Amino acid sequence: MKDNIIAVRTFDFALNIINLYSELKKENEFIISKQLLRSGTSIGANVEEAIAAQSRKDFISKMAIASKEARETKYWLRLLDKSSLTNITVSDYLNEIEHIINIITKIIKTTQQAKPASLQ
Repeated sequence: MKDNIIAVRTFDFALNIINLYSELKKENEFIISKQLLRSGTSIGANVEEAIAAQSRKDFISKMAIASKEARETKYWLRLLDKSSLTNITVSDYLNEIEHIINIITKIIKTTQQAKPASLQ
């Protein structure tokens, strides 16, 4: 069985966010790091829920939540990038979250536009 690309990417991203959170804590950055931990790990959790959705509507709803969490994560990463709170470079994280947002957006749009399966 082929791995679900977005599930794998969001899981790997969550692991990277956990590591970033640990590094931020070492630099005594506790506020944004906690927000980033919550939103950055929530993306994959919502993707996993979407995969187990009971209907197309449920799938779209869970993926939309994943999209919102991804956008929030991007916000916190941008704040870290532009502030002087830390010297940690977050450009790779910003690049990956942008890819994740694009993939999730495409999944949502494709699912919304797909014709429902006909009953046979």
